[in-house]
Amino acid sequence: MMRYFLQLSYNGANYSGWQSQPNGMGIQEVIEDKLQTLLREHVEILGCGRTDAGVHATGFYAHFDWPEALPDHFLMRLNKLLPKEIAIQGILPVHPEAHARFDARQRRYKYQIQLTKDPLAGAQTWFYPYGHKLDLVIMNDAAKLLLQYGEFAPFCKSGTDAMTRKCHLKESFWVRDRSGTKLTYWVTSDRFLRGMIRLIVGMCLKVSEGKMTLNDVKRAMDDQSQLEGSWSVPADGLTLCEVKYPYIS
Repeated sequence: MMRYFLQLSYNGANYSGWQSQPNGMGIQEVIEDKLQTLLREHVEILGCGRTDAGVHATGFYAHFDWPEALPDHFLMRLNKLLPKEIAIQGILPVHPEAHARFDARQRRYKYQIQLTKDPLAGAQTWFYPYGHKLDLVIMNDAAKLLLQYGEFAPFCKSGTDAMTRKCHLKESFWVRDRSGTKLTYWVTSDRFLRGMIRLIVGMCLKVSEGKMTLNDVKRAMDDQSQLEGSWSVPADGLTLCEVKYPYIS
């Protein structure tokens, strides 16, 4: 049996996330369906994580097993079958024990906020009509505060099946683009909790607008308690950009 990694990207706007839900189709199901068309047998794939509905990815990985070498031009044929929102950049043979989820050592996301209304801004941005109220310095103060902690219960949606709230954040910062019309939050960690990044972005916006203080955030983080007035921003602006493995350069 041979194991393969899929390196892929997708526009998640019209999907329920990586996995299918009762009310929507998932990216995983679409790819499995096209693999079955080509290989004439059901092939289960396992992703590096479970992105929420509407979240995008430019550097997602998944793995699947197949008993032999893949047919010629398999990548081209698979991409031809997939809808325009999903693209496979590469199919990589890996050792039989390689695991797309458990072997991932680092994940990097970005959240993009469009400050001016622009119908051509792209799928990976969320338009925020009160962008003129935002202070980049204060937002970075809020983002960098999180680097002092190793547990993130205040930024975990209820109902998660995660056994621990521990995460090792390596970067957490905001930047403004040259045109001044877009803000991007970059965050890197070994793992993330369910809904964590969208809650962090909401917190940064509220702190910037004076609706929440850094002391409020610090108190919740020190106590690992619920953050009063927490806000999960829409999925539109969130993109998984990079996943690192010890055996993939």
